[in-house]
Amino acid sequence: MLLAACGGGNEESGGEAGGNGEGLDTNIVTIATGGSSGPYNIIGTTLAETYSNEFGINSRTQTTGASVENVNLMKEDKIEMAFTMSDVVSQAVEGTGNFDAPIEKVNQIAALYPNYVQVVTTADSGIETLSDLEGKRVAVGDQNSGVEVNARNLLKGHGITYDDLEVDYLGYAEAADGLRAGQLDAAFLTSGLPNASLLELSESLDIRLVTIKQEDVEEIAQDQSYFVPMEIPADTYGNEEAVPTAAIMNALIVREDMSEEDVYKLTKAFFENLDSLENSHQAASDISLEEAQEGLVAPLHPGAERYYNEQ
Repeated sequence: MLLAACGGGNEESGGEAGGNGEGLDTNIVTIATGGSSGPYNIIGTTLAETYSNEFGINSRTQTTGASVENVNLMKEDKIEMAFTMSDVVSQAVEGTGNFDAPIEKVNQIAALYPNYVQVVTTADSGIETLSDLEGKRVAVGDQNSGVEVNARNLLKGHGITYDDLEVDYLGYAEAADGLRAGQLDAAFLTSGLPNASLLELSESLDIRLVTIKQEDVEEIAQDQSYFVPMEIPADTYGNEEAVPTAAIMNALIVREDMSEEDVYKLTKAFFENLDSLENSHQAASDISLEEAQEGLVAPLHPGAERYYNEQ
């Protein structure tokens, strides 16, 4: 308190980060991410370090089963922020899909970068499209993760249910290990590019990325508008040509009951440190201030709105 009183002249600016001014009203900012090898966790760890250094708080990541679990953790007041897929956030706000009722505690800070649906198989499997997955043993992500939610929805759009497959609920690293060991025919690894587990797998196994046709994505998007057609660029995993697929935007969400001042500062620090986030994982290079409000699927937190208006 004495130090704050001596700081006198900084009140009007809303406080600067770190040792140059105020911290936050809260002393803890826990960021729910996903699997340990995924972009969520890698980018989230760098963000937590940034918050700890700039505001002198205890900020850390929590490794989880990703999107659905992250929303439920926020509902239970166990976390302050989370990385999630927009399809899951949309379900949470509407009270559909994996959620029995709307979750009002979820606000959004920003739309982030696209998560590419990366369906991988071995080069000699004969699997070229999603329709070829019928009767195969397929990893669809951790149960109720964002990966699993969009895998189920994309399969449904192709007339395939889990009854038509042998389903394994596996995260990125476990799915890659299963393919390497010959225990899986294919796996969904939906994330930003590149996925570390898939990149490592491509260096030791001759793989193929399964095509999801643009016209199929556009048809599915008529009911589920968060799907957009995109391409996995050539040479991402040694692939000679770009591979058509579906993508879903990621969202950075925050608890609705956090103060406007705190969320303003957290949003400001997020965008002022995009370079370090990009250095931690290439996927963050697709995050931009200019497009952060495009495709929001939850109410924008007043603190984030204040930052955008200021910019």
